[in-house]
Amino acid sequence: MIRTTAVPRPVRIGTALLGVAGIATLAGCAGGATDAAAPAESAAAPSSSAAAGGSSGSGTYKDGQYEATGQYATPESVETVDVTLTIAGDTVTAVEVTGDPQAAESKRYQSEFIGGIKDKVVGKKLDEISVSKVAGSSLTSGGFNKAVDEIKASAKA
Repeated sequence: MIRTTAVPRPVRIGTALLGVAGIATLAGCAGGATDAAAPAESAAAPSSSAAAGGSSGSGTYKDGQYEATGQYATPESVETVDVTLTIAGDTVTAVEVTGDPQAAESKRYQSEFIGGIKDKVVGKKLDEISVSKVAGSSLTSGGFNKAVDEIKASAKA
């Protein structure tokens, strides 16, 4: 006679739940590791200035051209990007980004970001703009998004 031992059902369910909880915990740790490894950002606030053309549109934001500087941290340095957005009817009609990279690697990534940002933002509503990775550059996006936040505050109708 062959005898088999079955594991009671509650134990199997408990084991499965424990496995799922472990996976969720590991996934949470992986996401946090990236943030924890990033260097602290500078306490200096980004500068922002509204440029010419502040006529009021019919939406949430005044039509015009706005400029702001956003900062972001890399493993080597703190970098900045200057962002100029032209807004008409709450929509971005033009974008210009210039950088002043301090590290050699930042020069490459800022250049790639600048080359690809127009396709990501022109023609979109200002409130829809939040980029995470453009042309392989993810850290530059953080500085760009900070500058966009400053522009939103300056352009409020």
